[in-house]
Amino acid sequence: MLELKTEAMFGSITTYLNAIARLWHAQDGALVAQLVSLRDRHAINSQLQIESPEKMVERIVDPPIDEVVAEHIKVMYYLSRTPKNYMKAYKHQTACAQNVVKMLQTMKEENWPLPVMYTVCLDLRLLAQKCEEYEGCHVSKPGEILEKAAECLMGCFRVCAADNRSSDEDTKRLGMLSLVNQLFKVYFRINKLHLCKPLIRAIESSAYKDSFPLAQQITYKYFVGRKAMFDSDYKTADMYLSYAFNHCHKKFPKNKRLILIYLVPVKMLLGYMPKREMLERYDVLQFHELACALKEGNISKFDEVIQRHEKFFIEYGIYLIVEKLKMYGYRNLFKRVYLITQTHQLDLQLFLVALQFAGENDITMDETHCIVSNLIFEGRIKGYISQQHNKLVVSKQNPFPPLNSIS
Repeated sequence: MLELKTEAMFGSITTYLNAIARLWHAQDGALVAQLVSLRDRHAINSQLQIESPEKMVERIVDPPIDEVVAEHIKVMYYLSRTPKNYMKAYKHQTACAQNVVKMLQTMKEENWPLPVMYTVCLDLRLLAQKCEEYEGCHVSKPGEILEKAAECLMGCFRVCAADNRSSDEDTKRLGMLSLVNQLFKVYFRINKLHLCKPLIRAIESSAYKDSFPLAQQITYKYFVGRKAMFDSDYKTADMYLSYAFNHCHKKFPKNKRLILIYLVPVKMLLGYMPKREMLERYDVLQFHELACALKEGNISKFDEVIQRHEKFFIEYGIYLIVEKLKMYGYRNLFKRVYLITQTHQLDLQLFLVALQFAGENDITMDETHCIVSNLIFEGRIKGYISQQHNKLVVSKQNPFPPLNSIS
């Protein structure tokens, strides 16, 4: 493998293009990718920022990488302007990605250029996000640029997915998961989670599902777990998010914390309360306060915690998920009433009084009936309501099943 020195070696555009040509002929996809990355140090080299580089590129760099390189140089040029011309840069980065599609289609028997695809597609998504955030980029609706970028990413995905050659070593299908993760990041950002479904199906049915790099698998599991959580499929969410958390290396505490922010409410909805030590380690003690309120059946404390940390829950899109935990607070409150009265026929008036005592001051008997009915329907209480006597008749065996035992 050829070694790549710092950007200082590129004293001219010719030196830079010769380096790419040499690395391309050596089939070093990783280093070629580095030289077409907007996150590499060469991207700020003023000698490489040229508005119309086509003739110079054609003279030194061979097809099919030549057009990719030419567009990359144009992107660097527009990002070097004052102020930065993000929209022009995005336009040429899109062209760069489209040329990567043509390049992959041309190289039918090889997959060593896949790192180039990864880099160009990542830069396209990041640049699209920058355009969305930048006030100077006028768009008709939020998410429009990212959605267009996703269409371009799908072009690369289709090329990889369509590679039906039997050779596992050279198949472009090995590039599918990286693209799926990029698409997930776009779809979650523009709130179009339904578009994730065919991508998930493609990966789950892939013969290479367990062969992708671990980092890519962790990212994939994280997003699929989040989608399952929003679909109220908490067991699937638990399985995928737990995998992501357990396999994410401890040297990435920010990533582990992010996964935990979604995993903890899922675990709580499945009846598993988090340990304080874990929450403290990753600075998410908001969930410890919630768990304490739920265990006590303290509805007013639960509402107070939700209100106090509202910004946090909304920021991560889990406010409505966390709100669902309130039913567990009701269940634990009613269990305390049962333990105090020691009877299997409980007057619903007692539950109404308990709810009012717990902070639900405006609640009515009809609303109390609804709460109890929902808890029975969900299997949180084993029993039935006797309308005639306005009583809850609970089972003599395990009337309040453990929360983590409900299927």
